[in-house]
Amino acid sequence: MFRKPPYGSKISPACAYCAHGCPAADQKMVLCRNRGVVSPYFACRRFRYDPLMRVPHRQVLPHYDPKDFSLED
Repeated sequence: MFRKPPYGSKISPACAYCAHGCPAADQKMVLCRNRGVVSPYFACRRFRYDPLMRVPHRQVLPHYDPKDFSLED
């Protein structure tokens, strides 16, 4: 029986959210334990997904009118 990946199957490998990488002082690069300084979009065969490294996209909140919160019609 095949096991389903816990965080979905549409996660493309990238060093930006790998367990072996950490952000460098230059925000455009990642420090990898195996490969050294690499691009955040690079992925080697030792890639291991770490959900805590992933930064979620911000959600766009709807704009409300003050009339939406009043009790008077």
